[in-house]
Amino acid sequence: MIDGIARRGLDPLLQAAAGTIARSRVSANAITWSAFVIGMGAAVAIYYGQFITALLLILLSRLGDGLDGAVARINGKTDLGGYLDIVLDFVFYGAIPLAFILHNPASNAVPGAVLLFAFYGNGASFLAYSIMAEKRKMSGEARGEKSFFFTTGLAEAGETLIAFSLACLMPQWFAAIAYVFAAMTIYTTVSRIILAMRELR
Repeated sequence: MIDGIARRGLDPLLQAAAGTIARSRVSANAITWSAFVIGMGAAVAIYYGQFITALLLILLSRLGDGLDGAVARINGKTDLGGYLDIVLDFVFYGAIPLAFILHNPASNAVPGAVLLFAFYGNGASFLAYSIMAEKRKMSGEARGEKSFFFTTGLAEAGETLIAFSLACLMPQWFAAIAYVFAAMTIYTTVSRIILAMRELR
């Protein structure tokens, strides 16, 4: 939901940084992998209770996630790049709640499982719609130029970043944060299903 607003402010900064990176011959895929590794480092930090470290690593990881697309638009997009971007993002999104669960199973197992369930359904609704949109030659750039059809919703990357950041700042409130964000994510899934029923008949 907030991604569209954030893009208008961040895109010029990302494009400027991407120009410098592209001239240094660093590939978009290298940035994607680096962002992923940093994100996995954040999950490890959460497991060990180092929440401020985890927050910094999450922010750095998401910065890399924004930069890889900007670099790809300069150097040329590839199917492999688009594939890695979405797959590694989904792995990252699952790793953070899992890390909170493993850190404190007694308090976090159930809310973390509910959030992972919501992520699972949302991911399926997102990717399945993208496949059908590609089959029908649909196009859309609601969130900028992407390698696949990108449907918007209440819970997107920006909201996920906020939820993860709040959980790192207030780990004792993880359960409440997880339930609220799970509800937002389920709402997004249902809205995509309704959209598909309307558009894909």
